[in-house]
Amino acid sequence: MAIQQVAVNRKALHDYDVLERVEAGLALQGSEIKSIRQGRVQLREAFARPEGGELWLLNAHIAQYAAAGPFSHEPTRRRKLLLHKSQIRQLSRAVLEQGLTLVPLRLYLKDGIAKVELALARGRKRYDKRAAIARRDAQREMARALRKRR
Repeated sequence: MAIQQVAVNRKALHDYDVLERVEAGLALQGSEIKSIRQGRVQLREAFARPEGGELWLLNAHIAQYAAAGPFSHEPTRRRKLLLHKSQIRQLSRAVLEQGLTLVPLRLYLKDGIAKVELALARGRKRYDKRAAIARRDAQREMARALRKRR
């Protein structure tokens, strides 16, 4: 299985505590997949929302494909996420009842097919973010100290 990573949402790992990860397919137009293959994707402000028994990816920016001309897609249009019905029900229930958020962590091509890794996440408070940064810095310092000893 050849996996080519296209876009990563690093801000999501800073702003949220990830509880569960799920792989989902995307329903795309032709010009969108061509733009994804060129790596022209931004997931920073993207999120997923359940609507009408389906999951939709919102605010994901896939740049227009220049060669498509006037038949190109809208860059921030809603895109349907492709999952099993039971997965959709489980994720929808978690979002609606527990107040969790569905955030895309990364978008990648798996054997030429666009996939998005969704995270069921809980938002962090400001002090949680600071604590996470402090913990990460402390681990970096320990790793540096161990490398210097060798």
